[in-house]
Amino acid sequence: MTDLGGLPHVPPMLAVSGSLPTAAADPSWAYELKWDGIRAVAYAPGDGSLTLLTRNDNDVTARYPELAPLGEALAAAGHACVLDGEIVALGADGRPSFGALQRRMNLTRGAVIARLATEVPVDYMVFDVPYLDGESTLRLPYRERRALLTDLRLEGPHWRTPPHWEGHGAEAWEMTRRYGLEGLLAKRLASPYLPGRRSDLWLKIKNVRTQEVVVGGWTEGAGSRSDAVGGLLMGVWTEDGGLAYAGTVGSGCSRHALEVLRERLAGLARDTSPFAGPVADRHVRAGGAVHWVEPELVGEVAYGEWTATGVLRHPVWRGLRPDKSPEEARREA
Repeated sequence: MTDLGGLPHVPPMLAVSGSLPTAAADPSWAYELKWDGIRAVAYAPGDGSLTLLTRNDNDVTARYPELAPLGEALAAAGHACVLDGEIVALGADGRPSFGALQRRMNLTRGAVIARLATEVPVDYMVFDVPYLDGESTLRLPYRERRALLTDLRLEGPHWRTPPHWEGHGAEAWEMTRRYGLEGLLAKRLASPYLPGRRSDLWLKIKNVRTQEVVVGGWTEGAGSRSDAVGGLLMGVWTEDGGLAYAGTVGSGCSRHALEVLRERLAGLARDTSPFAGPVADRHVRAGGAVHWVEPELVGEVAYGEWTATGVLRHPVWRGLRPDKSPEEARREA
């Protein structure tokens, strides 16, 4: 486990998929923008250092050097804390761009990281503070934690506390639709912070349907893509521990992304299908030979709907999700 400088380890609290609370319930909820980025918990022990851990406890501190001064700023203000937030890359239009963030997510070479930190800078959007100055705030209601967070005045070159709204969910939802944003997070004002737990005290309400999937195989491309991946065979884990086939995705991948995928998939090859049931021929027959792989790579797709047979309709690949573990790829409601 990464040294956290004496701070407690706080796995992030997770939301469930849901719909906008009713007008009658609306005053009991707060609303935040749903940022299209990577969830990260920041540990700032007060000595000027900063550690960033993803949901599955991967240490990604070195990948985002522009966020390091946040630790220095907190230390200068006399604070030691654990922050919860999202690492986001903003496009030229000011909206979150998951595609841009993909360029920063899997880097290991220092020179490349330094160059892209300038070309594709990220921001850390902070929305909770589960530990502050020697005291756990886990049992405090959201409204009180948010007030503590506001008092920290986190406004820096690459970090900020974005706005939230108490009530007015319908107006906030309409704003996300008008500006083409991913959606909202609705959080009960009275909700405590439940580390590592998924709870309906927090709801994620999406404009675009997305689903985390694991890759169980791939087909070869044709024509101009004959030397690359043609399609990815997707799966989601079921309650009984089996991997259910969820369809094939081929659109949404850039040439560079396909090259990265083929390299990653080559090291995961296996002889047999990882799926619990049969893979329907009609979903893969156009893609040539099928290469099975260990179900370890997690990706995210946008899609139209789930079919009655459990396959994603019109999936579009959005990118790998190294911040999430394969076990998290379960069908969302």
